[in-house]
Amino acid sequence: MSRSLRRGALAATAIVFSVAALSACGAGNDAQTLEVRPDNAAVTVDDVKIQNALVVTQPEPGAKGPAVVSASVFNNGRLPQTIDAITLPGTKAVVKLKAAEGTGPITVPAHGSVLIGGKGNASAVIENGSEAARNGDAQKVVFKLSKTGDVALNAFIVPATSYFKDFGPEAVPAAPTTAPAATPTSSASPSGEASHGAETPASGEPTTAGH
Repeated sequence: MSRSLRRGALAATAIVFSVAALSACGAGNDAQTLEVRPDNAAVTVDDVKIQNALVVTQPEPGAKGPAVVSASVFNNGRLPQTIDAITLPGTKAVVKLKAAEGTGPITVPAHGSVLIGGKGNASAVIENGSEAARNGDAQKVVFKLSKTGDVALNAFIVPATSYFKDFGPEAVPAAPTTAPAATPTSSASPSGEASHGAETPASGEPTTAGH
């Protein structure tokens, strides 16, 4: 092999290793936990497609408080559908749904979509989230739609940090406050001077009579 061909082969090998290294870095610190699966959970059933499904917990490890389900729900059908419930099988979690506006159900318009999670969007709050979800796991989530029925998929459980900060629960426990320590106070005499107790002579020492 000529010298120029060897240099070309070495350069190509370096590029391959560089791309592999960048791909590994892009997988993040949880790559081993997530087994380097592509993107987030997604599933299609009939006219409904759900993608980027996640369970987002409190930002601080071990913090008590609600978690949320975040996902994009698409409806390719000719009629609108409502999301009647979201459940987490195998847990006692209760998921409370709320539309982005008003008090009605979360509606997925015909040939449209709805985003669950994030400020100004519909929400799905897991009231006892700290008991139902553990970071790094994959949790089965079932979306119950009015026409399609149950649509299930496994969603990753992640804390509300970094990329997921804006999709986490709004209720975050406040940091505990420490009350200031009480300082001892001395009683003041009418003249404004602090009063002190009379000095007692040491044992065995004679007392001094007044002059």
